[in-house]
Amino acid sequence: MTTTHQAPDRPSVTRPSVTRPSVMTRFGRFVVRRRRAVILAWVVALIGTAAVGSSAFSVLSTDFGAGNSTESGRVAHRLDDLAETGGQLAIVADRIDIADPRVQRSITADLARIAAVDGVLDVADPWTSGPTAEQLRATDGRAALIVVTLAGNLDENDELAVAHRVEQIARNLDAPEVLVGGAVLVGETFQTASESDLLRGEAIALPIAIVIMVLLLGGLVAGGMPLLVALGGVIPTLAVLVAATRLGDVSIFSVNVVNMLGIGLGIDYGLLLVNRFREERGKHTDAGRDVHDAVVATVASAGTTIVFSALTVAVAMSGLFVFGIPLLASFGIAGLAVVLLCMSAAITLLPATLAVVGRRIKPLPPTPDVRGRFYRLARAVQLRPVAVGLAVAVALVLLGIPFLSARFENGDARTLPRSSEARATALALADRFPARGTDPVTVIADIDPTDPAAAAWLADLAATPGVAGTAIRPGTPAGLSVVDFIPTGTSQGPAATALVERIRTNAPAFDIQVGGPAAELADVKSKLGSRLPVAAAVVALATLLLLFLMTGSVVIPLKALVMNVLSLGASFGALKLVFQDGHLSGLLAFDSVGALDLWMPVLVLIFAFGLSMDYGVFLLSRIKEVHEETGDNETAVAVGLQRSGRIITSAAALIVVVFAGFALGEVLAVKQLGVGLAIAVVVDATLVRMLLVPAVMSVLGEWNWWAPAPLRRFHARYGLHEAPSAPVTPPLAVPVPVDVRIPAQDAAPLSTNAQR
Repeated sequence: MTTTHQAPDRPSVTRPSVTRPSVMTRFGRFVVRRRRAVILAWVVALIGTAAVGSSAFSVLSTDFGAGNSTESGRVAHRLDDLAETGGQLAIVADRIDIADPRVQRSITADLARIAAVDGVLDVADPWTSGPTAEQLRATDGRAALIVVTLAGNLDENDELAVAHRVEQIARNLDAPEVLVGGAVLVGETFQTASESDLLRGEAIALPIAIVIMVLLLGGLVAGGMPLLVALGGVIPTLAVLVAATRLGDVSIFSVNVVNMLGIGLGIDYGLLLVNRFREERGKHTDAGRDVHDAVVATVASAGTTIVFSALTVAVAMSGLFVFGIPLLASFGIAGLAVVLLCMSAAITLLPATLAVVGRRIKPLPPTPDVRGRFYRLARAVQLRPVAVGLAVAVALVLLGIPFLSARFENGDARTLPRSSEARATALALADRFPARGTDPVTVIADIDPTDPAAAAWLADLAATPGVAGTAIRPGTPAGLSVVDFIPTGTSQGPAATALVERIRTNAPAFDIQVGGPAAELADVKSKLGSRLPVAAAVVALATLLLLFLMTGSVVIPLKALVMNVLSLGASFGALKLVFQDGHLSGLLAFDSVGALDLWMPVLVLIFAFGLSMDYGVFLLSRIKEVHEETGDNETAVAVGLQRSGRIITSAAALIVVVFAGFALGEVLAVKQLGVGLAIAVVVDATLVRMLLVPAVMSVLGEWNWWAPAPLRRFHARYGLHEAPSAPVTPPLAVPVPVDVRIPAQDAAPLSTNAQR
């Protein structure tokens, strides 16, 4: 069936007379002319930064906290300054009879050896610890908890060395099963597991991605090109992270972020550039375009798109600095650096390499493709744009609804790999030693513990629901009290967070500061909530500006933001169903803790927003290109989708492979990030780019390209313009035929020189 689509009356559109961006053209010529120097400079830079970045895992931090930016963070640092004691080790001697004197004699003899280790300050056991001994007996009487406290004057390396010496002795305890864990070993386990997940993710994802790229780009040389961009982004960024540790703590999980984003963006940018290079090589003559001319044209066209895309992603990453939290700032450093370095590699290293080896990459045949499968898909959507748009929008909203009931917790030992002994120890403490298995709510009070006012305040709180016990820490300076309140339930559960709120709301006459995991959870949630609107505004405004400079429209940028919100909401809903509710936990090999990682929504929001804008720029650049050639919105959308659809879906499929490789990791936070970003990419590249964008742009018609006259003039003079590909057809002044059933092999091109 063939129908005629009449283009609606539309506001005037100012089309730039610039056919090729002179700055990028000159830049492309410079890169080609100095290709060997560019490659040499990158080789030297990669070798140097690799030497620096190789120390990343040894200098980065495993701290999940918010630093001194919150009250709970300041309490933690203040306790470190006050304490003469260091970290603690927890040793569980399981499947024993605690009441048996022979067991007691055997184990306490070995505990004397532990107490004699240089750096051990105290050893508490269920037989000799006086009033607290009962807390060290398992509720079933079949296990003993030994708490080893280390000296406070040890640095991190010395503390770990002492911990490992204690662990060796503990293995010889006279018990059928011995577990060793505690805070000292949890951080080290996170570091080891993070490094293991990184290597596993790369080992799984990269071979698959390379095979797909070789098949997709038509050869081993072409298929390996995107990896140059990834290497140019990842390796120097690791050196940036190491350098950033001079200014403060940088999270060790930033390395995972660097690898996920670096490999993903390298694939995106590399595919776009190599595909465009193959197009340029296949243009105009049977012999193909000269390699150097094709490289220059590629940089001037696809290179401009990559600069746009990278800037939008970088803008999204900059939102992480708004929160004022060191952990998020370290992710921001990682994301911003890897995006800008991938962009630099994409417009310098890759074109220079293409100029040297480009003749070994097969050109694309100069055959018309303007009515391929993506064109027909767009035309089908344009027949019923309102119905398609509403159906997709409703589906995205329904997918996002589960996120409204999401719960959040800070990562702890429960999120370590299933095989981790530190995790098994933490679970045993929580299950069988309730008085010791729950981290306390710790209050620093500016009052002497012997003061009657302090005693009355403590007695009042101890009698309230949700408090399982209290303890005043000894050895504090005069005029200062440190009180631990043990909550019922888990360390970050409802009872613990309610206790924090109660202590802060009913503050005594003297000054207090509240810390501990539950307080940190409340503080970070409050800070994220208060700063999120500011971060969202910064990212939104900067994105609107960049997209306006690219498109000359004020409608398209607003539409892009709304679509991204719908796409992200669907991704968040899926995250809640999988990781909080535990669906697919067997397939993904994890145990749900009944909550999402506290930082995950922010990270997925920022990273997925950046990646979705990445694909949005790829698509919009092609649509805008055709619209400037034809002046017709419907044709622009259909042909633009045809020209970019293959690259968008291929890049999305490859980046999902990369994220899926990291989703197979064992650290729950890394798994959540990998799955969340994979879902976001799939939703954005399918439902949004293939269906929702054509539907909404069809409904809006030429109003997509509207801007007030002053802004149109501003864009005509200062806007950023990509060089076009071969024209689709002379500017259309007649109705555009819509034929959704025309066979691909019989489709006549809109123009004999319409080549892709």
